[in-house]
Amino acid sequence: MATNKLLLNKGLKYLAGALPLLFLGPAVIYNAFINKQNVWHYLVLAVGIIFCGIGVYLAFLGLKTMVKSLFND
Repeated sequence: MATNKLLLNKGLKYLAGALPLLFLGPAVIYNAFINKQNVWHYLVLAVGIIFCGIGVYLAFLGLKTMVKSLFND
């Protein structure tokens, strides 16, 4: 059983893209809750939630791709 290195690299790229979003999303959400008096509060909160959602999706996709590369059908 050989490892598909192309799929493994693709999965690592997805995880590398998810890592900054998983740190940036909660920081933006925290910033939105600190600045409630600002007019842009809801927009910043929505952007933070979108960052978190994309980060979780990319992490899931990366792990799924890595498992597929390690355990070929």
